[in-house]
Amino acid sequence: MAEYDVIIIGAGPGGYVCAIRCAQLGLKTACVEGRETLGGTCLNVGCIPSKAMLHASELYHEATTNFTKMGLMGQSPSIDLPKMLEYKQDSVNSNTGGIEFLFKKNKVDWIKGYGSIPEAGKVTVGDTTHTAKHIVIATGSEAASLPGVEVDEKVVVTSTGALELSKVPNKMVVIGGGVIGLELGSVYSRLGAEVTVIEFQDAIVPGADGEIQKNFLKMLKKQGLKFELGAAVSGTTIKNKKATVSYKKRKDDSEHEIDADIVLLATGRRPYTDNLGLDALGVEMERGMIKTDGHWGTNVKGIYAIGDVIAGPMLAHKAEDEGMAVAETIAGQKGHVNYGVIPGVIYTHPEVANVGKTEEQLKEEGRKYKVGKFPFMGNARAKSHFAGEGFVKMIVDAETDRILGAHVIGPMAGDLIHEVCVAMEFGAAAEDLARTCHAHPTFSEAMREAALACGDGAIHA
Repeated sequence: MAEYDVIIIGAGPGGYVCAIRCAQLGLKTACVEGRETLGGTCLNVGCIPSKAMLHASELYHEATTNFTKMGLMGQSPSIDLPKMLEYKQDSVNSNTGGIEFLFKKNKVDWIKGYGSIPEAGKVTVGDTTHTAKHIVIATGSEAASLPGVEVDEKVVVTSTGALELSKVPNKMVVIGGGVIGLELGSVYSRLGAEVTVIEFQDAIVPGADGEIQKNFLKMLKKQGLKFELGAAVSGTTIKNKKATVSYKKRKDDSEHEIDADIVLLATGRRPYTDNLGLDALGVEMERGMIKTDGHWGTNVKGIYAIGDVIAGPMLAHKAEDEGMAVAETIAGQKGHVNYGVIPGVIYTHPEVANVGKTEEQLKEEGRKYKVGKFPFMGNARAKSHFAGEGFVKMIVDAETDRILGAHVIGPMAGDLIHEVCVAMEFGAAAEDLARTCHAHPTFSEAMREAALACGDGAIHA
């Protein structure tokens, strides 16, 4: 048994960041993790490996479609999926090993195993119980299930299985038109699979800006992905190592079936709180999530929760922010997360990024606003990269010009969005961004042009 100031359960982005920040603030800290490597779902079987696969497939696409246009001649590359998976795993190992190094550097103890909380102030791992003044639950989430769809991670897979396929399928059906489904669907589509996405809602990426949804759908269709929208999957059957997916179109209740070599279940994720002992402790829950106050504390004194197990978007960077904030709160500081400025990114090609309000939300609120738009076809750098599709859309308050949100679909969108994040954090107006000199030629000039469009007008449109 060991005594700590803080024990964090879970070493995903929220947990490991929290642990490092606690140690930096002088708290004796331990982190409980049952995986063989640190980093949680994100680094091991989520964000990092999927981005490696996206990168590889995008370069393959460039080589087979755009190289000759640039005078890069030669034999087109072939796909060696096992070798690609080695590259993916090397990326994972480098990142997870880096977290282990940071734990040692900051003197964070890694307690290996799965933890439970028998009572406030105590964490049990295996046969050993440790004590801590503060306990932070950061156990993340797992793939959500769907009635009638049984996952075997061979034919019917979650994102975890989709990142371990031994060969590129001829036909893939993706259940769910959200971030995970579209990213991994894009990977295998570029590698040669015929991909069909089945989405329950009438639009992909539910909750996104409506204009982005429509244009994104057109772009993905142009790339070869097929879509069945407004469709409810009723079940899957497997025969001879192939699957049949049954679904019903909601508009007319018509029944349909589609065959696939691989079915990817990507209908979202659910908080993972099993076996923590929360029921016996009396920790209050709300819609399957741990209920917390404004300082990430639960109703049981000394127990906190962050990341995917609490309300809010299930994003690694949201969990990281909460991990830092709760560490600072425990250390007696004023931890803070601005939930109005948390960006979201879809790492397809083109990328899609957003921060702040959508037009639909502002209309519902009855708030007056202005929109400034700029197409990437007006951006010299984008055109030279064969990346002129898409646009920047900036939304500002009609009276004050304060930036309320931004939505980007185009090259480097996931990086460009942070310019607006910083501006919003400081309460900037579109004019502030518009009057800031941007280097030429860069993709970021599109952000300035959209800000100019909120005023007298963009220059290059």
